[in-house]
Amino acid sequence: MTHSMRTDTHSPHFGEGGGWRDNATRYALLPLRIFLGVTFIYAGLDKLTDSAFMRDSGAGSIGDMMRAVRDSSAIPALVDLSLKSPVGFGYAIAFGELAVGIGTLLGLLARLAALGGALISLSLWLTVSWASDPYYYGNDLAYLMAWTPLVLAGAPLLSLDAALRSRRRQRSGGYR
Repeated sequence: MTHSMRTDTHSPHFGEGGGWRDNATRYALLPLRIFLGVTFIYAGLDKLTDSAFMRDSGAGSIGDMMRAVRDSSAIPALVDLSLKSPVGFGYAIAFGELAVGIGTLLGLLARLAALGGALISLSLWLTVSWASDPYYYGNDLAYLMAWTPLVLAGAPLLSLDAALRSRRRQRSGGYR
């Protein structure tokens, strides 16, 4: 008696049909992409439009925040680096969040955008939210973990990356 393995139960390619489970699998990262993209765009714009945040000192300023977390951070040298130019650091974080959010939402250079988001979240976890006790009260670690699937998978659907990939495939005669 011979047994064979059934291989037609799962559709591995994104363009093919399938049942609701196949569709759910294909679109599983889309809600995460939308959430992280919108959140990082909002965070960047919030920093850029907050006149108190983009200051060296004063209530709500990036400078005072970094000085407050310096001694409780995992890497005080990283905080010291930001304190050399707190306003410049604030702008770098804000524009970085904007770039990451836009890239993630549009699915343009999605893996690179997700890596940028992960690095921003990692740096904020190691500095600003490191002292959160218990650790799960700090949201930066959760954001770091949320970026991981997007670093690995990119944006295979409803993205500029997918449209560009399809266009390249058409130009090369369907191969790739």
